[in-house]
Amino acid sequence: MSKQTILGRVTQLARANINALLDQAEDPQKMLDQLIRDYTNNISEAEQAVATTIGNLRLMEADHKEDMEAAAEWGGKALAASRKADELRAAGAAADADKFDNLAKVALGRQIQSEKEATTAQPTIAAQTEVVDRLKSGLDSMRIKLTELQAKRDELVARAKTAQAQNTMMDAVKNIDVMDPTSDLNRFEQKVRREEAMALGKQELAASSLDAQFEALDDLGKSLEVESRLAALKRGRAA
Repeated sequence: MSKQTILGRVTQLARANINALLDQAEDPQKMLDQLIRDYTNNISEAEQAVATTIGNLRLMEADHKEDMEAAAEWGGKALAASRKADELRAAGAAADADKFDNLAKVALGRQIQSEKEATTAQPTIAAQTEVVDRLKSGLDSMRIKLTELQAKRDELVARAKTAQAQNTMMDAVKNIDVMDPTSDLNRFEQKVRREEAMALGKQELAASSLDAQFEALDDLGKSLEVESRLAALKRGRAA
């Protein structure tokens, strides 16, 4: 996967309009589940690719640093050789002085080569740094988008469960209409009222039976008193 392809995919996914996608979906929850899987996979792939890109950039930066250090080192060697040549020439050792001048030239050649390599690498390093920054930014956006997708999915699932519960409740309420005389609740209430009426009737019947017994007892008492008085009258005449 090339850097351009990685960057293009990351940018496209990071800019995706979730709400617009959901509006077009026949089953938003399934689409969100698929989007979450796609984003998770793409983030994983992009992270590996970005890590590789960053690793290559760090290697180029290390090589550039080595070239700069080498250029400085060769420059120092050229300066030392040149000074040594000047000392020898001043002492009358021209042949030895020429040798050190030649060493200085070799060192300067190495310095120039190292500087060229460092200079050539700078634009590439700058371009790679820009790509890495954009990839990091895109990955951050994708991670935020993934969190948003997961939150949207949780919200959608919760709303679906709530709607299902409300529909179930409304169906139950519709099936048990307290204003409908044919409803189960009304029939149950009528049955309870009939049971209550029967209980009241039994109570009243029991009370009536008990009163009748007490009245019969009173009548019996009166009859006995009459018989007693009659007997007393008879005894009085006999005396």
